[in-house]
Amino acid sequence: MQRSIPRPGDQVMKTYETYADTLFRIAMVHLGRREDAEEATQDTFIKLMEKAPAFNDAEHQKAWLIRVITNHCKTLLGRGWRKREVKLETLEPVAAEDAEDQALIELVLSLPVKYRAVIHLYYYEDYPVREISDILQISESAVKMRLKRGRQLLKLELEGAEPQ
Repeated sequence: MQRSIPRPGDQVMKTYETYADTLFRIAMVHLGRREDAEEATQDTFIKLMEKAPAFNDAEHQKAWLIRVITNHCKTLLGRGWRKREVKLETLEPVAAEDAEDQALIELVLSLPVKYRAVIHLYYYEDYPVREISDILQISESAVKMRLKRGRQLLKLELEGAEPQ
């Protein structure tokens, strides 16, 4: 019987299959365009292959990947060409099961990115405040404040959208 020798790329492919969707969603939250989110996701896995860091466990690896893609998105958003870019299309729609969920997703995507990121990680990725703090490299109080302000903005929009 011949034993197969694991190839270095096998582990990266397994990691890709496990986390690509999550990383893509996070990039979409930050960047708003499918092409940019795909590129950021690809760049994150390239960095994983280049750095080949040792992880304590799967959660440590996931947190590292989220931190890398978040920082990469911030870098992309800060570049001059991105600020001067003329948008030819609107934000890529995210599919939801019903119209109410779709409306809420669109409201979340309309938030400023600093609120959008914490709202997404907290409600859609189920991260606790402490881990969001580590991932985004901001204090726990900053995460709590951004959650509070993000919720307030969502509430204002929802109240304004209801017929009087």
